[in-house]
This record gives sequence, structure tokens and C-alpha cells, in this order.
Amino acid sequence: MRGFLASSIGVATAAALALPLVLPTSALAAVSPDAVAGSTQSLPLAPIGPATADRTPGVPGMSASPRLPETRGLAARDVKTFSLVGVVWDDVATQLHGRVQVRTRSTATAAWSDWQDVETHNGEHAADPDAIERGSGRIRGATAPLWVGESDGVEVRVQAEPGTETTGHAPGRLPSGLRIELVDPGLTSPGAGTDGKNGRPADDDKGEVVPGMTMEMAEASAANVPHAPMGANEIIALDKADSTADAAFASDGDLAEAEAAYIGPRPRIVTRKGWGADESLREPGFGYTSKVKAAFVHHSASGNNYACKDAPAVLRSLYRYHVVSSGWRDLGYNFAVDKCGTVYEGRAGGVSKPVLGAHTMGFNTDSMGIAVLGTYTSTAPPKAALDAVARLTAWKLGLFGVDPRAKTTLKSGGGNRFPKGQSVKLNVISGHRDGFATECPGKRLYAQLPPTRTASAKLQGRP
Repeated sequence: MRGFLASSIGVATAAALALPLVLPTSALAAVSPDAVAGSTQSLPLAPIGPATADRTPGVPGMSASPRLPETRGLAARDVKTFSLVGVVWDDVATQLHGRVQVRTRSTATAAWSDWQDVETHNGEHAADPDAIERGSGRIRGATAPLWVGESDGVEVRVQAEPGTETTGHAPGRLPSGLRIELVDPGLTSPGAGTDGKNGRPADDDKGEVVPGMTMEMAEASAANVPHAPMGANEIIALDKADSTADAAFASDGDLAEAEAAYIGPRPRIVTRKGWGADESLREPGFGYTSKVKAAFVHHSASGNNYACKDAPAVLRSLYRYHVVSSGWRDLGYNFAVDKCGTVYEGRAGGVSKPVLGAHTMGFNTDSMGIAVLGTYTSTAPPKAALDAVARLTAWKLGLFGVDPRAKTTLKSGGGNRFPKGQSVKLNVISGHRDGFATECPGKRLYAQLPPTRTASAKLQGRP
């Protein structure tokens, strides 16, 4: 079985061994001196409504009125520019039962938006309880993020559900430590100039290891050699015949010849460098599982108000929200797909490898997570995005000899649908809701999974 965590030293060594494949310095797309690092504003939410019962003291027969639901928020205010919002709280094990709403002011028009609902999320996109991320002590509870576009004003209100003692949570109460996170994706990766966390100059030992790349950037890029050279912004598409060679790097060369015949054509994949990931944000090294037996399809629940040219910025914002705001090791998803059908590398560790993600709590082992950027509860997913999911799963599942139309068995790592240790039979291409009680990936996207399985198998050349 593969080592669970690849060390930075080992990957740095791999980077050094890959140096003969390095492109000329001019082709490395070194970070522009005008690049602007992303940032996160974290603002506490204060009480804005009654939280205790009204009582008339000294009046016989007068009992306390029912406790009113707790409400917290933030009055409308000017803030530094941001593009994505979410709410976090102290304890990841505590759920937020209530309604989260925000309105924002556009920098382009100076107009305030209507109130928008933010999905409460409650742990469904997260590392498994015993995963390495859970030991960091930094993990927070978090809502889904919401992409609002470039804004410089915000107002927030969070109201608890009235609840009862039988609902399993404190009636009318909100989690402690509620904060609004305002994320600016920046213009691109800050590269060697800063540490990426707060704009300070990088330490001396974080200098370039290859031209235009820090050690962290080289570590992430080396994981995709030989699919692409060091410093590549994309991994090119291959036809079905040429994609067979990828299996040697995915499953240590142990895929049977008959199984290798069903590897789908590799799609074009924008690398982390290509979408501008700030590699200094994530934890060093990579977590791996032993294989990929299933693919869980998600929607990012971040809204559909983005242009495809903005998808890299959306992804940088999600990454920062997952790592800085929520405390995860890295972006939770293994891949992302935008509404125009572009495929993006997600969590670092190599696109053909079985990288351990944090996308479907309880079922991150031996699986991969694909997030379709947007919200598809009442909006139909674009055909381009569905086609991209079919292409990606045909290739990646094919690397591990898996039929997209089949069933597979995964062991639950613990979640709200299946207890830890239970063996669960699932579709190889499943929706998030199949492994966790959630609306994700949205009703309209979930309904498209059956034809996506068929399309994926056809791309693999299966009868």
C-alpha cells in the first residue's frame, strides 16, 4: 500500500530528478512582478436580536415566554475588496441549524445586492474523522462559500432555527465563534515574493529551487511529471491510445493489460500553477490512499454568478476558504470543472495518483471528489460541464481498472448516514448525497449522473 503522506524532502528530490525536463526559464511563466496575493478578512458576528426569554418579574402566574431564536450578524459596512464569502465557527463537530444570509455591494456598480442565502453545509465536505487534517487543531465548522464577485461592502445576518430538544441541537442557539470570512482571490499566485498567508516576505529558506518556482511550487508541479514538464500550466489532452501509458504512474504499473484497454482519453487539465494556486498556503507533502474505486460528484454551492474566465479566481477563493478559513490541509476536491467544461487540478499530489481528499466525509478513502463550480439545485448543469465529468471519470477511473457503470464497496470512515466501519455498496460514479445526508450535488446535477455514467463507460470503449 502507498505511504499515507509523502514527505516534502521526497518530493523535492523528485523535483531535482525531474530537472532535465524543465522548460527554459522564459517558458516557465514566472510570477509577474505585478501579481497580487489573495487575502482573507475575518470579522466576528455580534448579537443583533433577542436571545433570552422575556419575563415579567413579580407577577403571579406569568411564566417565561419561549426563547426567541438567537440572531447574530454584521451591520452594513465598508470593507476591503473581496469576491467570496462564507461563515465559520469554532467547533467543527457543532452544526449550524439556521439561516445564513448576506448582501454585498459591487465595486463595479456601487449597488447593493438583494439578500442571498448561504448553504449551511454542516460538515458534508470535510476530511474523515480520523484523517490527518483532523489532528491539526485548526479545523472549523463552515458554511458553503458564496461567490459574489468583486465587492467592497457587506451585511450579514444569521438566525438560528427555533428547534426543540428532540432535534439534537440546542434550541434556538448558534455555534460559538461565528465569523464572516471575506476572501479576495488575488490576481494570481504570489510565488516567491511572499509567504502567501499575510503578505510578509518569504523566509530565506523558501527561495527558488528552479527558475520562477518556490520549493512548494516545485513540489506540486513535480507530482505531475512526466504528464507535463516542471512549471507547466496545463496537462495536454491525449487520445485513448496514448492515455494507456498513464496507468503506469497511477497504479504502480500493476494494471492488467485487459483493464488498460478501457482507459478513456485524457482530458486537458489546468494545473494548480495554471489557475494560480498559492502553494505556500497548504500543508507540505501529500496524502495518498491505495486506489480510486469511486468518484463523488459535487457542486461547489458557490452560486452561478461567474464567467468562465473568472473560474480560476473562483478556485483560488475556494482554496483559500478551505485552507485559511476552514483549516484544511489543502483544497478539499481532487478536481474541479467549470460551466464551460474546463477541468482543473484540485488537491495537490498528482492528477493520476490516488490523492486523499476532503470532499465526502466518511468516504474520502479510495475515492476522488469532482466539484462542478456552481449551484445546481434548481439550475440545470451545462452540457459542457457534464461532458467534462464524463471525460475525466473515463480517464481517471480507467487508470484503476474501474467501470463507471458498476457498483463498488467502500468502508465508511464515519459520517451522518453510515457509521464508521460499515461497508457500503455505492455506484462507482455517485453523488455526494449517496455517502452523506446532504442536498449536494443539487437535484438537477444529481439527475444527470445516470447518463454521465453511460457516457463515461462509452469513452472507455466498454461494450
